[in-house]
Amino acid sequence: MDTTAGDPLTTKSKVLETGAALTQDFSPIKNVCAHLNAFHAYASDPTRSVEANHYCSHLTEDVRQCLLYDSPEPNARLLGVEYMITPKLYETLDQDERRLWHSHVYEVKSGMLFMPRPTERSGALSLMPEAAWEAAETAEMEDVIHLYGKVYHLWQVDKGHKIPLGEPQLMTSYVADGQLDFETKVADRDRRFGIDYKRKQEIRRGIKEPEIHPDADYTWKKE
Repeated sequence: MDTTAGDPLTTKSKVLETGAALTQDFSPIKNVCAHLNAFHAYASDPTRSVEANHYCSHLTEDVRQCLLYDSPEPNARLLGVEYMITPKLYETLDQDERRLWHSHVYEVKSGMLFMPRPTERSGALSLMPEAAWEAAETAEMEDVIHLYGKVYHLWQVDKGHKIPLGEPQLMTSYVADGQLDFETKVADRDRRFGIDYKRKQEIRRGIKEPEIHPDADYTWKKE
């Protein structure tokens, strides 16, 4: 089903894209070092959830920035952005700002957040043994579990919008069982990617949970 407004790309547009890829330097995009997949909830209505593929790069040891897409496919829609910072930086923020950020502890420990393996179109990396990939993913999770994230979505794809409409929406993460339907939404995602969130839970049992700042995850604390 067509999910984006507009006519299909013309031959001219495709040729221009190919030429740009050969002649221009896309350094910021090439700096992406991790592909993560998770679900976000709307801070204004946490009953609404959106699956997001994060393509993240490090700016410093304390700051990451991620472009968010609705799929890992070439024609994926850009949903929004997420910034991730370490506790050291988070604690320097004032309370109103801290309330805009969410933790990643539940995302990691529940198995909902994961790092998709390279696909066949990625070439030789797709041949990495499963055990080696799990070790690499676990190492990434050991870093992410400490970070705080701030997310804005620009495209409300869950409403069926064919172009980005309305104001940017602050998003948040899930922090407890029962907030996201794992048996439907996460299980469906797992089937598409060929993974099992329950397996992720087992692998990550040994990851120590950091203390979460009381101002984080404010969506779930509002009266």
